[in-house]
Amino acid sequence: MDKKSFLQAGHTPTLFAAFMYFDLAFMVWVMLGPLGVQIATDLGLTHAQKGMMVATPVLAGALLRFVMGMLVDHLKPKLTGAIGQVIVIAALAYAWQHGIHSFEETLILGLFLGVAGASFAVALPLASRWYPPEHQGTALGIAGAGNSGTALAALFGPGLAASFGWVNVFGLALIPLGLVFVAYLLMAKDAPECPPPKRLGEYLAVLKDKDAWWFMFFYSVTFGGFVGLASSLTIYFNTQYGLDAKMAGYFTAACVFAGSLVRPIGGNLADRIGGIKSLSVVYIAAAVALSIVSVGLPSSWLALAVFVCAMLSLGMGNGAVFQLVPQRFRKEIGVMTGLVGMAGGVGGFYLASSLGYSKQVSGSYMPGFLIFAGLALAALVGLTAVKRRWRTTWGAPHLTTAKI
Repeated sequence: MDKKSFLQAGHTPTLFAAFMYFDLAFMVWVMLGPLGVQIATDLGLTHAQKGMMVATPVLAGALLRFVMGMLVDHLKPKLTGAIGQVIVIAALAYAWQHGIHSFEETLILGLFLGVAGASFAVALPLASRWYPPEHQGTALGIAGAGNSGTALAALFGPGLAASFGWVNVFGLALIPLGLVFVAYLLMAKDAPECPPPKRLGEYLAVLKDKDAWWFMFFYSVTFGGFVGLASSLTIYFNTQYGLDAKMAGYFTAACVFAGSLVRPIGGNLADRIGGIKSLSVVYIAAAVALSIVSVGLPSSWLALAVFVCAMLSLGMGNGAVFQLVPQRFRKEIGVMTGLVGMAGGVGGFYLASSLGYSKQVSGSYMPGFLIFAGLALAALVGLTAVKRRWRTTWGAPHLTTAKI
């Protein structure tokens, strides 16, 4: 495909606005993780409380994706995204002005930050509806690259907290959020042809199909692993290896960048060899990497290398899942994006919270990592169980040109 035809096909300002909104929203969605070392020190949090603090925005974001998806249908994407941004900006402004003084207050802020995590259900339809089928992959790849916002939080959050205090980081975040909000209002535009609103019954109808549950499970492992680690690794590197918050943030950013940048590559590889084959390799690699780090490697640099491998495999898995979903649920892709995205967030909540509880109860992160490695293997077993049926029904060569 030539570049000119893609630029002529859709609405570039809207695509750029969707990316910026998604990127900054994901940055603030996980910001309690990179700030977690300083917050936990000041508030005297236990390992379990630290895990729950970073996991709460992930769960809230997962559940709110469903709500935001419904609002997109009824209010259109641009207005829904604007409402979401105002809520997040207001919550951060309140936290900055009044401070966070207890574990319970971190959880309340986490619930509001979940609105930022739900941006997934807004940014993708906002961009997608402007582009014809042959350009969907490119458009969603550009908009979906906003996953990299999670790395920005890890890269800058701990250093800014060390210089200005972690409460003031909430205020500093308002600067880019405000600029992007203004740019979004000026640049984003709803596509002329928006599908009619879906009823709640249409969401529930999809859940009667067992393949919908398989996709939700598969994504809960790939995206759940990605966002769960993105939220937890700063605290992990600090606790396990004694790295200061700033260096732990840099280590986390390296892992998150790896997982973010390969998502489009994972989708492209799935196009070439088939999503099932691609996902099978991903789950094996993720299970092996998580099992290796579970033993508590002797060096933080060694752990970083293995975590990068884990994030590379999970990031590619995210792309592979969404190569398969549109083949199976072409007519219900909006509904399935919301449901599968929600399941991914639930997986992230489980991993982030379980690592904290694992450390508190057993004194080690090993059980938390091993259980998630086991889930990756369970996903591999499930994929193996359905692949023959998928390749002989909706994925059969005479029904689709895509590799399944």
